[in-house]
Amino acid sequence: MMEHAFVDADVAIDLLSERIPHYHSAASLFVLADQNKIKLYISSLSINNIHYILCQGNSEAQVRKALGRFKVLVNVLAVDDKIVELALASSFKDFEDAIQYYTAIENGLKLILTRNLRDYSLSKIPVMTPENYLKTRI
Repeated sequence: MMEHAFVDADVAIDLLSERIPHYHSAASLFVLADQNKIKLYISSLSINNIHYILCQGNSEAQVRKALGRFKVLVNVLAVDDKIVELALASSFKDFEDAIQYYTAIENGLKLILTRNLRDYSLSKIPVMTPENYLKTRI
């Protein structure tokens, strides 16, 4: 059975901006997705945030091209009214992380992959770094 995981924006940015030292584990994770060994999900909010961050050092055309290639590796999940309500009522200190968390929960995902483990300390599902996740696959 194929594993399904929610990917936080930081992991996608590590890949798309080739942020060292995190790029290699992010790239390995997305190679697994490309090989259909894991199905990765990301929120629509993340796509917007990734676009904004990547545009800080790249042209609009470059960013859209990169996001187009990236999009084939992930499934984009909608952020809806219920997710926003849950995030607003949550105890998460960071509202954006609450949105990410409830997007994963409301879509039945059982794993979140992020570099910011501390931001998900309230999570009721496992949260791992891409590096630690990859170590479990060996």
